[in-house]
Amino acid sequence: MQFKHPEILYALFALLIPIIVHLFQLRKFQTEKFTNVAFLKKVNLQTRKSAIIKKWLTLLTRLLILAAAIFAFAQPYTSKTNSLNTKSETVIYLDNSFSLQAKGAQGELFKRAIQDLITEVPEDENISIITNNQTFKNTTLKAIKNDLLQLDYAPNQLSYEAVLLKSNTLFTKETNRNKNLIFISDFQEKGNNFNPKIDSLIQIHAVALKPVNTNNVSIDSVYISNTTATNVDISVRLKNTGIALENIPVSLSNDGKLIAKTAVALQGEATTSFTIPINESIHGEITIEDTQLQFDNSFYFNINKASKINVLSIDNFNESYLKRIFTENEFNYSSSKLNQLNYSVFDQQNLIIINELKEIPNALSTALTAFTENGGFLIIIPNQEIALSSYNNLLLQSGLAFNTKNTSKKKITSINYSHPLYTNVFDKQVANFQYPKVNSYYTFQTENASKILQFEDAKSFLTNSKNLFVFAAALNSKNSNFVNSPLIVPTFYNIAKRSLQIPNLYYTIGKENSYDVAVTLQQDDILSLVKEDVNMIPQQQYFNNKVSIITNETPNEAGIYTVKNKVERLKNVSYNLDRTESNLVYQDISSLKNITTSKSITQLFNTLKSDSKINELWKWFVIFALLFLIIEMGILKYFK
Repeated sequence: MQFKHPEILYALFALLIPIIVHLFQLRKFQTEKFTNVAFLKKVNLQTRKSAIIKKWLTLLTRLLILAAAIFAFAQPYTSKTNSLNTKSETVIYLDNSFSLQAKGAQGELFKRAIQDLITEVPEDENISIITNNQTFKNTTLKAIKNDLLQLDYAPNQLSYEAVLLKSNTLFTKETNRNKNLIFISDFQEKGNNFNPKIDSLIQIHAVALKPVNTNNVSIDSVYISNTTATNVDISVRLKNTGIALENIPVSLSNDGKLIAKTAVALQGEATTSFTIPINESIHGEITIEDTQLQFDNSFYFNINKASKINVLSIDNFNESYLKRIFTENEFNYSSSKLNQLNYSVFDQQNLIIINELKEIPNALSTALTAFTENGGFLIIIPNQEIALSSYNNLLLQSGLAFNTKNTSKKKITSINYSHPLYTNVFDKQVANFQYPKVNSYYTFQTENASKILQFEDAKSFLTNSKNLFVFAAALNSKNSNFVNSPLIVPTFYNIAKRSLQIPNLYYTIGKENSYDVAVTLQQDDILSLVKEDVNMIPQQQYFNNKVSIITNETPNEAGIYTVKNKVERLKNVSYNLDRTESNLVYQDISSLKNITTSKSITQLFNTLKSDSKINELWKWFVIFALLFLIIEMGILKYFK
């Protein structure tokens, strides 16, 4: 029991007053002698005993009356928390990720959660609500009711740590408040599971929303599995959680027109393929029919008309291996002798290779510096006998300057498998590799740049800084057998591919995606991404002959977007939602400590209301005071 005015309880000391009065104001009896009083002695004894009992009963009732009155004025109450004198703050995290499209007993989990919040939260109570893409701070349900009803699913889910950090900014800094943080989610099993750090000032509540069934079929990914002279095979990977299915229709459309359809038996995972003509632009959409989650029933991809990468080799040496790598179907390869070089073509190139020149003239060094600053990629292969100062004049500003030549033989034994050049090149790290070797090489003055390939003594053989790639040795057959090793093709091919990053089949919304568009823009021109009524300007950087585009959180709607320069259509790029939401496997949060868990929003708010409910008791003490007053009057009137 708690008191609204506990200071009034000091008045209980006033109970000493009637006790003192009753003790010191005793009635004294006077003895009168009669001739024969024997028959009165018994009556006198009984009268005195009765008076003493009556006196103590009267004292007790008066003490109870006074005590009950004092307690009534102190206004006692009962509550599970000290909520009468403490204000409450509530922050609600409402998960609106796509997994909440799953059906519960009363419809979609997310839509039902909104209805329950509107029903259970008092309209005028001050609250804050966080979703994955919106924040309603210090408001009331009445003010944001329409906004809640219009909430849609978000393509990306906040991590639970991010929710905790964000909620801390929404709570006040005052420590004498009841702070309730409510998580409403399905708590999918992911790399980031729900296990928040406990804050002594914040009580964490969790409502785990669960679907009626966890069966779901999704399109996981699309990729090119095979290419022939006339056709391309497009493979589609499907995933299924739940019971096995015998016949799942899978359709392929191009520009909204159905061009192929098949059926798949699906248990766990399955793959099906479509064959389409090569060299044909495809604005594709793969669709399936599934009633559980809707967002993963479509998958968009693009096969654009290939943009060839321009490669220029400046050399005085054998270039035959470069011609074999940079084939005509993907590259515009050209070569030039130094004395025949036309500097005006640099602006048209994506990659320039300095192939074993003995000296790099100042004019060429200046032109190459400007070329790399404008986004061009540069590969430098030194000659066995170089004019060191002319090379270092170009390399010093990148921190890749050479030392004098070393004539000892070295093996190339270490591959940086995590470097972007070798992404998806190796299935596993190779232990018994047939190591290439060199007869002479140059060391670098610093080893701070990214090492791609290394010698057996950990010195760099191939290193890079930004868009500059430098070999430490000549690659001709007299000095090295590197051109005969399996590394030669992926190394040069992937450097060239990075110089003009042609858009992939598709990109995933929410991840950092980058690609290049081969275009020459006029001053103040800007590229835009357009899809039906969506028109957005992505982050972009303009170079001489290309524009690099980077997207992160936007676009946030799946589909095929057209890259436009004003009204000119340049490329089509496809974006899809992240498929991690498709896996309907959930975390068991019931065992988490110091967290209150509930099966429904209604159950949670009933608990919160019960915890904060105040039972006022002062009326009972007034009744007790009146009851004791009636008892006292009865004692005085009827007690003989």
